[in-house]
Order: sequence, then structure tokens, then C-alpha cells
Amino acid sequence: MNKELMEALDILEKEKEISKETLFEAIENSLMTACKNHFGKADNVKVEINRETCDFLVYAEKEVVATAEEVEDDCLQIAFDDAKELSKKVQVGDILNVEIKSKEFGRIATQNAKNVILQKIREEERSVIYNQYFEKEKDVITGVVQRYIGKNISINLGKADAMLTENEQVKGEVFRPTERIKVYVLEVKSTPKGPRINVSRTHPELVKRLFESEVTEIKDGTVEIKSIAREAGSRTKIAVWSNNPNVDAVGACVGMNGARVNAIVEELRGEKIDIVNWDENPGNLIQNALSPAKIVAVFADPDEKTAKVVVPDYQLSLAIGKEGQNARLAARLTGYKIDIKSETQAKDAEGFRYEDYIDDDYDDDYEEEYEE
Repeated sequence: MNKELMEALDILEKEKEISKETLFEAIENSLMTACKNHFGKADNVKVEINRETCDFLVYAEKEVVATAEEVEDDCLQIAFDDAKELSKKVQVGDILNVEIKSKEFGRIATQNAKNVILQKIREEERSVIYNQYFEKEKDVITGVVQRYIGKNISINLGKADAMLTENEQVKGEVFRPTERIKVYVLEVKSTPKGPRINVSRTHPELVKRLFESEVTEIKDGTVEIKSIAREAGSRTKIAVWSNNPNVDAVGACVGMNGARVNAIVEELRGEKIDIVNWDENPGNLIQNALSPAKIVAVFADPDEKTAKVVVPDYQLSLAIGKEGQNARLAARLTGYKIDIKSETQAKDAEGFRYEDYIDDDYDDDYEEEYEE
């Protein structure tokens, strides 16, 4: 029994998570490669490896010919007299399995065989790592900050490194080497040098996954996150719905004394999170989405996906939010184009229409224009 080989395969299987069968196939291929390099061909060579004992046998299938003069190719034929030394029952015309001693292989053939095994191990290792992280695509994973590469950040995820590009970083966030952070796995690609993993700190799904891991009711399906709108590093709004009338969806997400939501806010470095109740009635949903502002009336058009909202005069700036953020996030959360007016403006047919300012091209001079 080849104990050393068996122990080596056990170690590789445990540490690299490469199956023994794959390693056995790599050894078989390496021996075939060695035979081809040594003899110039290996069409008639067979390799057998006992999976239990790791004992292996390499042999060539040769045709038995009557005399040595009739042997045209030593690799394919053997003289009857030589064959009789190996098997007394052999007859001319039979196919005889002639054992090949691997110790007879030259240095180059042996080196090539070794390279075949190492190459297969590297390929399988990359494949195992790729599959492991591909399963975590569109999920949150904890990594360790390694270093800055230009404006990008290298994140160690354990068996592989991920890249947090500048576009996927939250403005203002600064990380120190060895710091542990949570990232959202955007994409895992297989490359010749191993898996390439792109991660994000700005994706809205990061907040959703954090709530799923922190809130038991979301994990078991009692509470659902129906919609989410995020401006990374500043503010996020999420709309939640409870499938159980006895469970308060918002309360479950907030937690006792705000413990659950505060844990997420801490992970997001202080990003504000508004949690509102989802409602099938678009008017109620828009009203909830614009919180904490108080709403006088909502007129929603489900077909056009537009809504007119009237708020008290003193609540207009709160409903709009700083630089239009509250209204912009509410529009994304609900999917409605929202026109917000104060009670005074609503009475004026020529009143100001805010809907032109709720998109990403919001004019920073709006507040000055409005005051004028």
C-alpha cells in the first residue's frame, strides 16, 4: 500500500477541497504524459490506480509476433520468446499487457508528469474557490481591508481577494488596513489567474441583506422588504410589510430600543435609515414614504404613476428634504413621480411644480430660486 501517496491525497483533499477522484485522474494523465514523452507515443498505454491502496500499474498492450525480426514497433509489438518470459500461456497473435516501470522514465518525462499534476491541482483549486464565491454572488460577506491600489481597495475574503472600486465606495468612507467590513458581492468572474470578485458598499441590496441577517422576522419570511431606495453614505428608505397581523413590520426592523437598526447604521458608518410601512394603496404608501413630513392630501394616478401631494406650509421644506433628498428617495421608493406643494401653492393654479427637481439632476440653486 502506497501510504505516502494516500496521506498526500488526504491532505490535498482537506486543505484545498479537491476531491481524491480528481487527483487520481491527474496522476493517471501525468503517467500517460510521461509514457508519451519517454516512448514517443502512448496510444496503447493503460494506467490503473487502486483507489483504496493507491497502488498503480502502468502497462502497454502489445501484440505478440512470432520472431524478433517481425517486430516493427517495440511500443506496439513483442516477440514470442520475450512474451513467454512474461506469460507462459501466451500465443502468437495475442494481446499481452506488458508492465512499464515508471522508474525507467527519464528526467524530462518525470518533470513533465510532475507539471501535469501541479497544473491540474492549480486548476482545481481555482475552480473550487470560484464555485465557493460564485454561490455568494448577490450576497453580503465580511472581508478584511488589505491595502489601497490607487483609488481602489483590495479586500481579503479568506481564500480570495476582492476589489472595491472607486465607483462602489461610499464617499467619505476611509478604511484602515486589517479593518473588517461587510461588502455586497456584485459579480464573480472566472479568469486564468483565479476568480475576480467585484464588491460594493453603495448597492441598495447591501442594506437589504444586512436587514435580512439582523432581523429574524425578515429571515423567516414573516416580514418582507417590499422596496428600497438609497443614497449611499447619506440616507436610505425601506418599505416593509408584515405577513402576520400580530407582527409590527417597522417595530421588528427597529428592534428593542433601536438595537437592530442601530447595528446596521453602525455598519454603514452613520447612514440614516427611514423604515416605513408598505401599503397597497399608493396614496398611503406615498404618505408613508414622505415621512417624517406631515401630509394634508395625496392625489395619486396609478396609470400615469404620478402623484400630487399637499403639505402644510411649514412642512414643505421637511417634505422636500435637504437638496430634495426626502422627496427624491420617496419617488424612488414608490415608483411615482411626485409633485409636492404647500397648501398656499396648491390654491394657486400657477403654483410651483416640484416634480422637475426630484430626479438626479436636481438643481442645487433650487432653494435660492424658491425663496425668491
